[in-house]
Amino acid sequence: MGHLHLNNLVKRFGDVTVVQQLDLQVASGEFVVLLGESGCGKSTTLRMVAGLEEVTEGRILIGGRDVTHEHPMARDIAMVFQNYALYPHMNVAQNMSFALRLAGRTTDEINTKVAAAAKVLNIEHLLQRKPKELSGGQRQRVAIGRAIVREPQVFLFDEPLSNLDAKLRGHMRAELALLHERLGKTTLYVTHDQIEAMTLANRIVIFDKGRIQQVGTPGEVFNHPANLFVAAFIGMPTMNLFKARLSMEADGPVLRGSGFALPAPAWLPGVSKGPEQALVVGIRPQALKLSDDAAALPVRVDVVEYLGTESQIVGHLQVPDGQRVSAIVPGDAKALLHQVVRLAVDVQTLHVFDADSGLALKP
Repeated sequence: MGHLHLNNLVKRFGDVTVVQQLDLQVASGEFVVLLGESGCGKSTTLRMVAGLEEVTEGRILIGGRDVTHEHPMARDIAMVFQNYALYPHMNVAQNMSFALRLAGRTTDEINTKVAAAAKVLNIEHLLQRKPKELSGGQRQRVAIGRAIVREPQVFLFDEPLSNLDAKLRGHMRAELALLHERLGKTTLYVTHDQIEAMTLANRIVIFDKGRIQQVGTPGEVFNHPANLFVAAFIGMPTMNLFKARLSMEADGPVLRGSGFALPAPAWLPGVSKGPEQALVVGIRPQALKLSDDAAALPVRVDVVEYLGTESQIVGHLQVPDGQRVSAIVPGDAKALLHQVVRLAVDVQTLHVFDADSGLALKP
């Protein structure tokens, strides 16, 4: 129960295709996040699953049942919206029980389900209040409670935390993780916030221009990005990307670019096409370390952002029109401002991509 299969979904608005041949399987009880920038097609995909948008091509199966053309109420799903979508004239209990009353459930059953959901969400003391009397976080809990009481096969979340302040978003992320662990329901969650995706998801589906770029665990998409889009999109600060070519030298293979030369990973000559292939080298800011090694990257520091236990330094390679570089270094690094520092990297942490296709080169 709760297995969700999106089979070659396509969505067009007139001549514009916003979702292209999307195929995805979500296992029963899995928490999957659709992640991407605004306009990439993730919310449209969610709305097709919910039945709020018609499918142009393809099929949607929930629990093995084809629901592609079924009414939203017949799909056994519950959706939590970005704007909460609470009825202002109803109190919390009435909002949470509305779908059950429409379905003709008995008063005793309704009261039992509402009380149980309110207890799970710690909103028992709010049941008689109207939405205008609630904070943003409390309203979101009510919206989630309204979904819980329906006991659906699949939960759908559409940017549910985007209207909350940063502190409350962090608190609600933890609440949602605990809720999923407790209920074990299949969940499809849409966000543009990679922190939400990395902290909540069993698997992340990264979208761009209506196509899936990569599907994987948070660790997989961070440590093994499939292409340049994923590499640049996942990670804070963003990955440093440098144009390079592979040079076979006396000391071994070297990745050479404007203002730098890095030993190539041992596996790279075996998968690349040699010196003629244009490459892109990716280095996570967290992988760069301050060093006295003369062979390390020379970087002039332009900005220091103090973050508490660490700092982000942003600078540029010491060559004409040198490329921007960012790194995370320990402690307060204000003394490094306008200085030239050297940053070393473990070559085993390098990411290498084909510049033409954008695809990652892998051992």
